[in-house]
Amino acid sequence: MGWNTRIWRRSTALGLSLSACVYGVATAQEVSGLRGLVSETDITSSIQSGAGAETGLPAPRYEPVTPSPSGDPASAEAPAETSNSRSSRTPSTAIARERAREARNVPAQAGQTPLDGVVTNGIPEGDLDETDGVDRADSTDALNPRVGAIESNFQASEENPYAPLGLRVGTFTVTPTLEQGVTWTTNADSSPGSGEAAISETTLRLNAVSDWSRHAATIDAYGIYRKSVSGEAVSDIEGGIDGALRFDLAGDYTALASLGYTVSPESASSPVVIVGVEDRPIRHIIDGSLGLSKDLGKLRLSATGSLTREHYGDATLIDGSTLSQKERNSTLATLRLRTGYAISPALAPFIEGEVGRRFYDEERDSAGYERSATRFAARAGVMVDIEEKLSGEASIGWVAEDIDDDRLNTVSGLALAAALNWSPQRGTDVRLDASTTIEGTTDPGDSGSILHSGTLRVERQIRANLTAEAAAGLSWRDYENGGHDLTMNGEAGMTWWLNRTLGLTGRARYEKRTSSLPSREYDASSVFLGVRMQR
Repeated sequence: MGWNTRIWRRSTALGLSLSACVYGVATAQEVSGLRGLVSETDITSSIQSGAGAETGLPAPRYEPVTPSPSGDPASAEAPAETSNSRSSRTPSTAIARERAREARNVPAQAGQTPLDGVVTNGIPEGDLDETDGVDRADSTDALNPRVGAIESNFQASEENPYAPLGLRVGTFTVTPTLEQGVTWTTNADSSPGSGEAAISETTLRLNAVSDWSRHAATIDAYGIYRKSVSGEAVSDIEGGIDGALRFDLAGDYTALASLGYTVSPESASSPVVIVGVEDRPIRHIIDGSLGLSKDLGKLRLSATGSLTREHYGDATLIDGSTLSQKERNSTLATLRLRTGYAISPALAPFIEGEVGRRFYDEERDSAGYERSATRFAARAGVMVDIEEKLSGEASIGWVAEDIDDDRLNTVSGLALAAALNWSPQRGTDVRLDASTTIEGTTDPGDSGSILHSGTLRVERQIRANLTAEAAAGLSWRDYENGGHDLTMNGEAGMTWWLNRTLGLTGRARYEKRTSSLPSREYDASSVFLGVRMQR
């Protein structure tokens, strides 16, 4: 066989092979259905099939869309397709998830409402009754509460960012305040003949308010300790606690109860003169009251009973001995009846009558006088309640105590009382307090005195962390046997809060007394600087 014959045979074999390949490729194209561009779904399916082969993970089993009449998925027939059908290919993950969702739409129990065939799996509107829309809205609001726009950073600021937060103790909110500073004064104990001194002063105050859905209770307590750093010797302590409770009863009845206790050294300017005293006696006062009020239409009726106990310790004399003061101990019991009429919800005038008895522990004092007395009083006034603007009450009347001993005159005089709070504008508070007190005495032949006192106090919040306050006081003591004392005082101060807990405070005070009696006049100036802490 020649060289040319071998070349011809090899060329013929190569041509037949190429023709067979071309015919095989064309046949495969017709079977697989490829026409033009390959779709994204086919590319994804091919990639997933290849990944399964490489990783050893089995490909998802084909599930026909239309189940067979016999219920056997294996015998189900796919819908008719053209020659480009892709039913023989492995379905993609997206297709499998779609078929799983459709399978979950099949009701688990007979009679259950089928879910909508869309991706949301919602209940078709045609199957809802009239109340389903409301229930669905309520459920949506509960699971997805409305919130503000996320692009807004605005937040409402606190009304007073320097106000105390208080401590939660049971059902009460307790606000403690501690003040520590030094006072320089020209008159250490506010009495005639006293000298100047620098005094360390510590004051602790507690306020507790109940948080009850019904009834209410408040508790106020304080303690003050004063000790000389230099100058005139001063060392005293005083304190007190007051509680009030209101019960809201059925039938428009209201019960009010209060209890208080104070302890302090007797003032050096007391009307009771103790000769040669070194330390004034300690004075204890316990007072309590219980009242019941009733609203009958516009009528306001109330009855209140009260007890006040005064107890004096022994006085220390210059020579070191003590002098008993038990003959000054007494108990005052009174009953007050009040009738008011509400002209409007904000204004209710009233009249009040009072009767009582003062009992002294000693039937006769050291001078042989019977000091017990019968008390009578009548007042007329008005109660005001104009929301946050003005609240409280004020009254005027007459009070008298008729002493049992015929040798002693009756102590009587004008009775003034007021407790008013006024806020002319936000950040400004004005308070007026006034009272009338009958003071007993053990001086031979002296019936006692009547003291009228009043204080006007203004507090102004200049800034959120800066508060200014000012006060003016006036008192008039009228002795039954002749003579009088007039005392005037004024005070101004400021508190600058560094933060919610700590602040700097300072105040200046001036007090002056004039008297028609000898050795009763004095004046005193003082300045206080310190820090105030609150919680």
